[in-house]
Amino acid sequence: MTVLAYVPDLMDRSKVSAAAPATFVTRPADLVPTVTGDDVVVVDLGRPGVLDVLPALVATGALVLGFGSHVERTTLEEAAATGCRAMPRSQFFRSLEALLTP
Repeated sequence: MTVLAYVPDLMDRSKVSAAAPATFVTRPADLVPTVTGDDVVVVDLGRPGVLDVLPALVATGALVLGFGSHVERTTLEEAAATGCRAMPRSQFFRSLEALLTP
């Protein structure tokens, strides 16, 4: 299992890295050509361009995990509608290790 991530915030990035080795990209679109069905993709749903690439990421068969602000319910719902496993930031980071354990 490979973890690929678009997580620009350094604190969030360090939490992802602590849970599992991850490869980080600088733009959400950079995930699309590299993702395969065996990968886990982690994205910060609050960042521009992320919702646009979710359908392509989910279509690869990869497990797509997204986190965002609990007050941005519309964003979380839109992400979930694409097939992304979307959750509030606090819930995501509380369960991150379990989510990234095969």
